[in-house]
Amino acid sequence: MKLCILLMLGTLLVLVYGMPPISRDYNTHCRCLQVESRIIPPSSLKSIKLVPEGPHCPDMEVIAGLSNGEKVCLNPRSSWVKKLVNFVLEKQQGGALPKNQGQ
Repeated sequence: MKLCILLMLGTLLVLVYGMPPISRDYNTHCRCLQVESRIIPPSSLKSIKLVPEGPHCPDMEVIAGLSNGEKVCLNPRSSWVKKLVNFVLEKQQGGALPKNQGQ
């Protein structure tokens, strides 16, 4: 009987302390169920969100916010999306040139 109680207590501790944190930003699965490869004109892009690969999803996710309020998941393997991701990463690191330079 004591062994059974100890096993149940041990299992309960593993479940409680081994569970991932519950928060609004924590996601346990991929956000993008479908991705698009079509080219979206830059004038239609309002925002780009990069979600790195991790335990929640095996692939990086690229979510584009459009000027009409719609959100679209972009195919990270598409060549134009790769260029867009590189541009965003360079801009975040301060490596992008100002618009009036480099033309």
